[in-house]
Amino acid sequence: MEKPATSGQFVSLDHHFLIAMPGLLDSAFARSLVYICKHTPDGAMGLRVDHSLDVTLRELFLQLHLPCNGALADRLLLAGGPVRSEWGFVLHPQTQRKWQSTLDIADGVALTASRDIIEALATGTEAPEQSLVALGYAGWGAGQLEQELRANAWLTVPGEPALLFDEPPEHRTRTVAARIGVDLAKLSASVGHA
Repeated sequence: MEKPATSGQFVSLDHHFLIAMPGLLDSAFARSLVYICKHTPDGAMGLRVDHSLDVTLRELFLQLHLPCNGALADRLLLAGGPVRSEWGFVLHPQTQRKWQSTLDIADGVALTASRDIIEALATGTEAPEQSLVALGYAGWGAGQLEQELRANAWLTVPGEPALLFDEPPEHRTRTVAARIGVDLAKLSASVGHA
């Protein structure tokens, strides 16, 4: 259980989900679910994990001139966020293999942003058994996410690998919200402060 922060004390939201509240008007994040990969006093980085693009891994592999593994070819890429939408990111369980650029997020979850993991997915050789491939990411500058949280733009939910890797993208937001007893259909767009 996390200790609540005292005034002015930074609390990292690494390995947490952010559920957009109905009042969040930013079109890139309206009704979205973002998984926070890294959160420091200098800012935050995450991936939207609830919205698939109309682009398959096959198309990505062909664009990168890679062979196409039939097992993953028809899987859709995720729209990870509006920042650097040409960059690929792979969320996956931690593995024994060392990739060129990996961030261990939490026990059971890692983020890799290097070509070697895409090549492994394309060939099926030493590829992670489970993965989410996203284009782009969501980024916040220093204090920006904290300001949005104070404005009630997001609900926070501790991360769970099963919610990332076992739940279909179209059901993730509802399932994550249910983990904290929230029915998204009953949330109001109006906010207030006591």
